Amino acid sequence: MAARLRQFYQKTALPALTKEFGYKNVMAAPRLDKISINIGLGEATQNAKLMDGAVNELSQIAGQKPVVTKAKKSIAAFKLRENMPIGCMVTLRGDRMYEFFDRLVNVALPRVRDFRGVSTKSFDGRGNYTLGIKDQLIFPEIDYAKVDKTKGMT
Repeated sequence: MAARLRQFYQKTALPALTKEFGYKNVMAAPRLDKISINIGLGEATQNAKLMDGAVNELSQIAGQKPVVTKAKKSIAAFKLRENMPIGCMVTLRGDRMYEFFDRLVNVALPRVRDFRGVSTKSFDGRGNYTLGIKDQLIFPEIDYAKVDKTKGMT
């Protein structure tokens, strides 16, 4: 069964967009292609156990196992060596992407304290949108008692 948000986009939003903006081809209408979720952990250079918690929490949020990202260069000032694990990321496509986006918009973002909407200035020149979250606890999948440190994500 297709995701609820995907069905809404295909049945309601896409025809409305093509009619309103006069697109001759359906492929010209804006659509979601992929969602990338990234957690950067600079503190993982000193404490390697933080990485395990971040990978576990990101897999709970995304429903998919994340890839551990490693440092490309050594930076002595940050006590960082090449190929040290410093973050994790996951790329969602298809139904998983729509399910995550549905949970983000309808469940997680309303749980943000003093939420006044997302910024319209976060678009780059190519149609990509970047959203930063300061706390992973806004997702209901995360158990508050098992979190050792709050981590932000983009």
